[in-house]
Amino acid sequence: MKRNTIQRMAVMALAALVAVPAMLGQTAVDAKAAAVKAPPGGWAFEVATIKPANMPAPADFMNGKAHVGLKTDAARVDIGWMSLSDLICTAYKVKPYQISGPDWITSVSLSNQRFDVLAKMPEGATKEQVPEMLQALLAERFKLAIHHDKKEHSIYALVVGKGGLKMKETPAEPPPPAVEKAEAAPGEEPAPAADKGPLVKMKTNADGSGTATVHGPDGNAKVSYSMSGMHMEMEKMSMENLAGTLSPFLDRPVVDMTELKGNFQIVLDLTMEDLKNIGRKFGAAMPGGGAASSDAGGLPSDAASDPSGSIFKSVQQLGLKLESRKAPVDTIVIDHAEKMPTEN
Repeated sequence: MKRNTIQRMAVMALAALVAVPAMLGQTAVDAKAAAVKAPPGGWAFEVATIKPANMPAPADFMNGKAHVGLKTDAARVDIGWMSLSDLICTAYKVKPYQISGPDWITSVSLSNQRFDVLAKMPEGATKEQVPEMLQALLAERFKLAIHHDKKEHSIYALVVGKGGLKMKETPAEPPPPAVEKAEAAPGEEPAPAADKGPLVKMKTNADGSGTATVHGPDGNAKVSYSMSGMHMEMEKMSMENLAGTLSPFLDRPVVDMTELKGNFQIVLDLTMEDLKNIGRKFGAAMPGGGAASSDAGGLPSDAASDPSGSIFKSVQQLGLKLESRKAPVDTIVIDHAEKMPTEN
């Protein structure tokens, strides 16, 4: 396997890791912020620009300049490299498998059009109102129309194993200090967002192996990768985020049914076959030339479905288990959407 192929697969896995927290939305809502009275007609951005975005090059990850994920403060919302499906997930606080619609929206291919969004928050709004404002933006600019339904899905249920937990809970941290809103002079852009969002830095060796660090609001992650696979250490991860992180590597979505609250220190070991699986699932060309996998298209139906497979073993080492089940799932059904937004 070529050096740049290993690097591209690592970039793809890191992109999935970074995107998960942004798409899952806030797991906790500040009571005071939630009680803020909405203006007539509901919350909406004062102004927003939406531009097509390309996947960050490996060099962007290496120097920490990858524009990926959602960043917000009291002045603005900055979203980088999100597909329409990602934006819908963020707006309605659902997972990708909870969206039903045309293939050009629901497919997970990296060739799907991605967007950068920069929006100004209205006076009095907080990050808790961002999903509602994003819903309004999608309806206005993408002409998005949806309805809710409940459909049965084949899933993997993430549950606690019979032997009990084998991972450590992350100690609780004190709440961060309040951040005052930065006012901008007339005609000027608001000050940069205080929340820097996820920051990824990669270092690649001559043989294609390397290391990466992910610094984000949900804690730090350390990753090492080589011809044998990938080793991931997350210092602060909820079970919901763990389920979202595992899903791209498997043949069906993972749903958190552990009933565990709080955050945990997570260690995952993935084989090169696991990385190839995510390449097959995304089935798209990677930046820098070449394909992510020779098997373009979806993930094989039997991929990672063997309970003795590496991902299942890695999860078992945490004191958890993946069980194959069928379950009714709340679903966002897309009635209409435009592929490109109206002009800014």
